[in-house]
Amino acid sequence: MIRRTFFLLPGLGWLFVVSFLLTLPGSAFPTEDWFSKVQFDKWVHAGLFAVLVVCWCWGLMRLQKKKEKWGQLFIGITILATLYGVGMEFFQKYCVPNRSFDFWDIVADAVGTYAGYLFSRKYFIKK
Repeated sequence: MIRRTFFLLPGLGWLFVVSFLLTLPGSAFPTEDWFSKVQFDKWVHAGLFAVLVVCWCWGLMRLQKKKEKWGQLFIGITILATLYGVGMEFFQKYCVPNRSFDFWDIVADAVGTYAGYLFSRKYFIKK
């Protein structure tokens, strides 16, 4: 049993990292610098969510022995990760000091989840 749960550790660990970063108070970030001009935070969101999806796809793929189920599993992970990103934006708006709802963060999260899905599909499902 412990050996099986080992495969979930990367996904759980990265979920913790993403949750921690998304719930930092707004005062923990610089207010104006060159990062804002290149939309650096959107790239960070996309990267965080791409890695999140890849970690979960890898871990759950290792637990699901039926390869024909992996595609459905990856789609489910992608949908859940996207919904998590939407939920975190509302959480930031109502529960995190000096943070607000940003529609474009949701778009970046969704792009990241889709990129993670495409990566997982290409590299984990061998045809």
